Amino acid sequence: MRRWRRLGAERDRGAALIDFTFLAIVVLLPLMYAVIGFSAIQRGLFAATAGAREAGRLLATAEDPATGLARAEYAAQVAVEDQAIEPTDLTVAYAPDGAGCDSAGSYTPAFVPGERFVVCVTVTIRVPGLPDFIDSNTATGMYVVQRDRFTD
Repeated sequence: MRRWRRLGAERDRGAALIDFTFLAIVVLLPLMYAVIGFSAIQRGLFAATAGAREAGRLLATAEDPATGLARAEYAAQVAVEDQAIEPTDLTVAYAPDGAGCDSAGSYTPAFVPGERFVVCVTVTIRVPGLPDFIDSNTATGMYVVQRDRFTD
């Protein structure tokens, strides 16, 4: 009886290594890819909202339209680069107050006292492991700008 037990133990030797390798390939690798993919998406969302917020803050305090729009574009680029996203994947557009980012691009801020408008920043999200031509994944951040009524 002891001999059979000993032969069974020798037959199972190395099975734990095979089980661990199988589980690592089947479970851990897809789980790690999912975490990396979701973090890339979250990074894109953070970049879009931070870019819109910073661009809107600079537009709210701008003295003239040319300087304000240039500063807003630069602030959005810096905020997007802070999240390790290429600034070439960035679009800054403006929409009238009450409209969503769907109508952005057809409006130019007038920079009059008390003006309200929406800043929309769209960022293309690149998920690691997917080809570069898949660029339909975008995140849009929106910020409502209220210019001060008592400015010059």
